[in-house]
Order: sequence, then C-alpha cells, then structure tokens
Amino acid sequence: MEKRFIYADNAATTAVSKRVLDAMLPCMTEHFGNPSSIYKLGRDAERAITDAREKVAKAIGCSASEIYFTSGGSEADNWAIRSAAIRLGKKGKKHIITTNFEHHAVLHTCEFLEKQGFEVTYLPVDENGLITAEQVRDAIREDTAIVSIMYANNEIGTIMPIKEIGEVCREKKVLFHTDAVQAVGNVPINVAEQNIDMLSCSGHKIHAQKGTGFLYIRKGIPIVNLIFGGGQERGRRAGTENVPAIVGLGEAITAACENIPAKIAKVSAMRDRLIDGITKIPCSRLNGDRKQRLCGNVNISFLGVEGESLLLLLDANGICASSGSACTSGSLDPSHVLLALGLPHEVAHGSMRLSISEDTTDEDVDYILEVVPKVVERIRAMSPLWEDIQNGKENVQKPLKFVSPLN
Repeated sequence: MEKRFIYADNAATTAVSKRVLDAMLPCMTEHFGNPSSIYKLGRDAERAITDAREKVAKAIGCSASEIYFTSGGSEADNWAIRSAAIRLGKKGKKHIITTNFEHHAVLHTCEFLEKQGFEVTYLPVDENGLITAEQVRDAIREDTAIVSIMYANNEIGTIMPIKEIGEVCREKKVLFHTDAVQAVGNVPINVAEQNIDMLSCSGHKIHAQKGTGFLYIRKGIPIVNLIFGGGQERGRRAGTENVPAIVGLGEAITAACENIPAKIAKVSAMRDRLIDGITKIPCSRLNGDRKQRLCGNVNISFLGVEGESLLLLLDANGICASSGSACTSGSLDPSHVLLALGLPHEVAHGSMRLSISEDTTDEDVDYILEVVPKVVERIRAMSPLWEDIQNGKENVQKPLKFVSPLN
C-alpha cells in the first residue's frame, strides 16, 4: 500500500489559500500604514478594512456597521456572552441558556459567570446531538439575559435548528447568540432571516490566517468595551488593527460563500462514502445525526480502540485526523461532546473525527477506507477490552446503536 498524505482535520484549522495570501501580501509590504493615520498610506489601510468589513457583512446578510473584528471565535464568544451578562445583569437578568456540548469558549465563559452570581441552564442534547426550539422556549424565564446555542457542533457536525430557536428568542425578547465557527462557509447564513442577534466566526476555519475573526452584533444592541484604549472598532476594541489578517478574512469568507450548494453536494457525497465504508467495521458507531450534519464531518467510535493510538497510527500512514476538538486534544479526558450523547467513557475514548473539504479527492477517500479498517484491527489485536468483548465479558455495545454489531 503506497503511503499518501491526506489532511482530514479541517475542523481544527485550514491552510491559508493562495487567493487569501495574495490579498494579504500587499498589506504587509506596499500598504502597511496605520489605519488611524490621516496620510494616504493610512487611508489606504483604512479603506482595505472597510472593504473587508463589507465583504463579511454581505456573506451573512447584515450591514457593515454590525461587524466587529476580533482575534477569533473564542474572543467573539466571550465578548458576546459577557457583554450581555454585564449589561443585563444590572437589570436583574442573571439567567443564561446554553447546551451541554458547546465549545469550551462558551462553556467556560458560562462557568465564570456562574461564579459571579449568574444561573446557567445547560440544555441536554439527544443521542444525535440535537436540541429543539421547544426546549429553549421551556427554559426561557423572565430573568433570562441571553441564549447561546452553537450553529453546528465542532466535533460531531450536527446542525441546530437555528432559525426556529431564533424565532423563539425574538418572540420572548431574549438575546440570541450563536457560535457559528464551524458553520460559516459550510451552510447558507442570513442573520436577519434566522433571527440571530449575535454571531461568532473564526477566520482560520475558512482558509484565512489564524488569529482573526469577527463578532456580528445586531444594530441597536449595546455592547460593553472589550479592550480600552484607542478608538478602533468604533471604540469597543482598542488596538491597531491587524490589516493583513482582516483583509484575508474578507477574501476568505467571500470565497467560502460563493457557491455553498455546490460545495455541500460535492463534499457530502465523499462524507457519506466514508461513513458507509467505515461503519462496516464491526462495533463502530456514527456520532451525530446522519442528515443534520456538516457536509465534511465524519465522527465514528470504535469499541476496543483507544483514540490516541488510532490517531498516531493514522498519522504514521499519512492521514491527519482528530479525536475531537483540537483545542482540547492534549487532554486525556473523553470528549464532553460525546459524553453528552450518552456514550460511556470507554466508547468516547475510541473515537475519530475526519473533517474533509473541497480539496479532498475520491482517491483520498479510497485511501482512508483502505487504511482505517487495518489500523482498527491492529489496535484491537492488542486490546484487552476488545478481547473481553469478543469473549462476551463486556456488554458495553448493547445499549448503544452500533451500525455493525459484533455478532
């Protein structure tokens, strides 16, 4: 078997595209001025930021004045939730609603606010990683300040009913924030039509550079300052702007949103072929809803397999994959997302996430389908847990929906 190199971890980060790099380079050399300067070099930099802001706004259906550039999705999540809490907490609204499998940028922010006297309702997801708008409706109280529900999960790819949740929040006059880091560029988004008040995005998920992102804040929603200092970002986030990164983000989101339906059709076909092929392995389980999922996401658990060994052996065969969120890949604890689905620890530990893109080829899919079964078989041959399962001493497979049972 010829060894190839296949990058299948686009949910963790993406390579900066040539189109984005070409847009950024002039801002590092020719147009390097400070955007706050009044001479031409500075005005050119300011125009470049304005142009990028308009591109971002167009991509999600809002006005440019509603876009605030940040260092990434985590910063945007923190800013949105903490801003709402600081403002509305003073008015007695000290209740927050989220889910139990959000990104840690949301969960840890909520945990911090709980220590400040806020109460947080963590909505449970079902076995496919979904919640309903009715759950949100039932959880909203008179003192609810904000609802924060991710658009699409970063580990299992499930897509939430965002428009319906937004409708409930708008009806109840409660702020609705969504972490759309995984969704932007992968699904059509229109913040006005979907009743979204605040939305977070990270550039490095859509072929822009790391360290850039934005927060959409609907006009009329006051926000607190994130950084004090100069007048950048309309006085809310001080600091000389990272012009190359902002310009790159504008170009990246334009490219990512140019033809989303075609992208979904192409990538979904490869995703489904991977799911169908890999779940033929005995005692394997697809995590997340089969249909309501991102076009490039494949997350599968294997009984009798340890995730770290799986990833290392895939890497040895030239395949870059993940066991979940790259932000916590150094942790020995099982994914909180998979535990939220009801998976026991030993199953959650043996999980693999492949996140493919338009750059993935059918030949790449063939190679992955050739390598993964061999790697799983090799690990199981050394696994005492797998031996116990084969001998009928472990019943962990019975309560779970494994596509290919042992017997």
